Amino acid sequence: MMLLHAAVLLPLLFTIFVPLLYKAFPKLHTGWAVLAVPVVLFVFFVMQIPGQMNGGSAQSAAIPWIPALDISFALVLDGLSLLFALLITGIGALVVLYSISYLSRDKEAIHRFYVYLLLFMGAMLGVVLSDNLIVLYGFWELTSLSSFLLIAFWYKRDRSRYGALKSMLITVAGGFAMLGGFVLLYVMGGTFSIRELVAGLDGFSGDALFVPAMLLVLLGAFTKSAQFPFHIWLPDAMEAPTPVSAYLHSATMVKAGLYLVARMSPVFAGEAVWFWLVSGVGLATLLWGSYCAVRQTDLKAVLAYSTISQLGLIMSLLGIGSAAAHQGMAEDAVAAYAGAIAAALFHLFNHATFKGTLFMVVGIVDHETGTRDLRRLGGLMALMPVTFALALVASFSMAGIPPFNGFLSKEMFFTGALKAAELSLFGVPGWSALFPIIAWAASVFTFIYCMIVVFKTFAGRFKAEALDHKPHEAPLLMLVPPAVLASLVIVVGLFPGLVAGSLIEPALAAVLPAQADAYHVKITMWHGWTTELFMTIGVVAVGIALFLTLRYWQGIYALLPGRLTFNRVYDGLLRVLDRGSLFLTGRYMTGSLRHYLIYIFAFMIGLLGWMMLRLDVLGGGSPVYAELSFYEVVLVAVIVLAALAVPLAASRLTAILLTGAVGYIVSLLFVVLRAPDLALTQLIVETVSVTLFLLCFYHLPKLRKEMAPLPFKLGNALISVGVGLVVTTIALVVSGARKFDSISDFFIAQSYELAGGRNMVNVILVDFRGFDTLLEIMVLGIASLGIYALIKLRLADGEGGERLENK
Repeated sequence: MMLLHAAVLLPLLFTIFVPLLYKAFPKLHTGWAVLAVPVVLFVFFVMQIPGQMNGGSAQSAAIPWIPALDISFALVLDGLSLLFALLITGIGALVVLYSISYLSRDKEAIHRFYVYLLLFMGAMLGVVLSDNLIVLYGFWELTSLSSFLLIAFWYKRDRSRYGALKSMLITVAGGFAMLGGFVLLYVMGGTFSIRELVAGLDGFSGDALFVPAMLLVLLGAFTKSAQFPFHIWLPDAMEAPTPVSAYLHSATMVKAGLYLVARMSPVFAGEAVWFWLVSGVGLATLLWGSYCAVRQTDLKAVLAYSTISQLGLIMSLLGIGSAAAHQGMAEDAVAAYAGAIAAALFHLFNHATFKGTLFMVVGIVDHETGTRDLRRLGGLMALMPVTFALALVASFSMAGIPPFNGFLSKEMFFTGALKAAELSLFGVPGWSALFPIIAWAASVFTFIYCMIVVFKTFAGRFKAEALDHKPHEAPLLMLVPPAVLASLVIVVGLFPGLVAGSLIEPALAAVLPAQADAYHVKITMWHGWTTELFMTIGVVAVGIALFLTLRYWQGIYALLPGRLTFNRVYDGLLRVLDRGSLFLTGRYMTGSLRHYLIYIFAFMIGLLGWMMLRLDVLGGGSPVYAELSFYEVVLVAVIVLAALAVPLAASRLTAILLTGAVGYIVSLLFVVLRAPDLALTQLIVETVSVTLFLLCFYHLPKLRKEMAPLPFKLGNALISVGVGLVVTTIALVVSGARKFDSISDFFIAQSYELAGGRNMVNVILVDFRGFDTLLEIMVLGIASLGIYALIKLRLADGEGGERLENK
C-alpha cells in the first residue's frame, strides 16, 4: 500500500512549495494553502478506520533501501499507528487553522513557521508508521530537529533559544541511547523489523543483552515524553508560539515516547524490569508534575507541568497494563490489566482534546490581554464568555469531572491503580499498594491546578490597570479550533462508544496482540457506586477545600531548597562541559602550524607503528623484491638528493622548485615502470601545485635563517625520522607480509556484475565507495551554503519576525 509512503512524504515534499507560495501570493496568508495538507491526510486516515475495526489486519508497504543492512522504508498501519496518525493530522489541521489568526504575515516569518511545522508533521507520521527500527530512529531525530526550529522560532529571545537547545540536547541524547537499544535488539533478533522481532521473541528474550536493550529504549522514550527527571525541557519549550505548544506539547511530540513504549510492549511487556520502570517512573512524573503545576504563576507554565503530569499518568498505565503479558496469568486477570492499556490509550486521546483546547485558550488570553501572568489576570469571564466556556469544559475534563471525557479515562486510571495494588507478580510485594495512594494524591493536585487555570483567569476582580490593553473576545477563526476540540470533549464524554470500538480497541490489539481476544473495550459513564467513584468524590471534595485555602498552605513550596533543582543540575553540567571543552581545546589549539603537524605525525607514527607490531608484520621473513634497472637506480638517487636539498635551500622559491623536481622525477619513475596514466596524473598535479606555490610565495619576504634552540631541532628531527621510518617500513613489508586476502579480485569480478561499469576505478569511487563520495559532496555543499549565507544574507530588524532578507 504505497499510499502510506505518500502520506508520510506529502508534508515533507510540500515544504518545498511553502516559500514559493509565500512569495507568489503576498496578500494571502500561507496557512490557507498549508491547511490542505493535514486535512487531506486526516481524511485519508479516517477512511482507514473501518479496515482496522473488528480485528482487521494491519496494512503494510515496504521500499527496499539498504538490503545488506536489513534497512527498508517499511511502513505499517495498524490500530495503534492509526490512532496516532489521526491525532497528528487532525489536531495538526486545527493548529494550522488557529495559527492563521494567531500569526501575522506582516510581523512574522510565517513561511518558515509552516516549513518547520510540516517537517515535524511528516517526521511524526514517519515515527508512528515505521516498522523498521532504523527508519523509526531517523524520523525520531527529525522530530527533535524540527521541534528545535519551532521552539526557537522567535530566536531573538534568549529564553526561546535556551528552551530550544535544552529540548534538543535532552531528547537527542535519549535518542542516541534508544539507537543503541535498537542495535542490541538487532544483535539478538537478527532483524530491525518490529513485527519480526515480536514474532521471534522466544528466541532471544532470555539473552543477556535483553535487559540492557530495554533500558536504552526506555531512556529514549522517557526523554521524549518528559518523564521524571528528564521533564525539565518541557516547561522551557513553552517559549514557542502557542500553536507550537498546542501541537507539539499536548498532542504529538511528547506522545512519541508513549508511542514507543506502547509499540515495544509486545517485545518487553511481562518483564519485571519493564513493569516497575514504566509504571514507577510514570507515577513519579504524575505526582511531581501535578505538585509543581500548582505553584506556577504563568498560565503556560501551569499547562506545561500539567502536561508532564498527564504524560506520567499515561506512562504509568502502560506499565501497569504490561502485567497482562505475563506468562501464566489467569484470563480474568489478563482482562483486568489489559484494561489499564485501554485506559492509557483512551486518556491519550482525551488528553489531546482537552489540553489542545487549553493551550489555544491560553494563546487567546495572551493574544487579547498581552499577558499570561495569573497575578495580573482575573475577571475575564464577562469580557470573553466563549473563551471562558471553552476553558471551563477543558479544565473540568482534565480535572476528571463528569460528564466530560477526562472523567471516564480518569476512572479507568483509578481502576488500573487499584488492580496494581493487588498484583503479586514481579517481586517486591507491598510496594504496589502505593499505586492507588499516589494516583489519588496526584489527582488532588490535578484538580487544584485545573481550578487555578479557570478561576484565577476568568473569575475574581478584573485588573484593567495591570493589562497592556483592553481585552475582548477573540476572532471567530481563532475560536473555531478550540471549539471543535471542546466539542469532542463533551461528545466523547457522553458517547464514549464512538471511539471505544473504532479507535481504542484496534490500538489495544496492536499493543497486546497475544491478549487481544481476552479484553474488549467497553466504556460507560456510570458503573455503580464503586471504589473508583468514591476516590473521585474524595478528589473533588479535598481539591475544592485546598483550592479555597490555597494561600494558607502554598508556603509548603518554600520548604524545598531553591538551589537543589534539576534545572540547576542541567545548567551546571552545561557549564562544566563548556569550561572543560574550552580548557581542553585551548591546550592543543595553539594556533601554531608546527604543533598541529606534530600532533598529526605523532599520531600517525604511533598508530601505524602499533598496528605493525600488533600484526607481527616485521618478522615475516625476507620479502623478495624485483631487480632494479639502471634507470630506476638513477631516478631514485636523484629523488633522494632533491629531497635532501629541500630543507637546505636558501630561499622559498628554491625549495618549491626542488619539491617540484621530486614530483616530476617521480612521474618519470612511473613511465619507467610502465604506468603512463599515473605519470600523466602526477605531471598535472605537480604542475598545478608548483604554480600555486610560486604564486602564493612570490610576494612573501625573503626567508631568514634563525638559530633555533636544540630541543626545537631535536623534536623536528625525531618526528621527521619517525615518519620516514614508518612509511619506508610499510612500503617494504607490504609486498612480503600480506596478512589479509587482497580485495582486488572482488572488484575485478564484481565491478560489472554489481555496478554495471567496466572502469573498475570509477566503479569503486562511485558505487562501492558511494557513501564516502556522497558525504564529501555534502560537506562541500554545506560549506558552500554557509559561505553564501554569510556573504549574501543579513538579519532584518523586525518585531519578532526573525526574517532573513536579501540585501
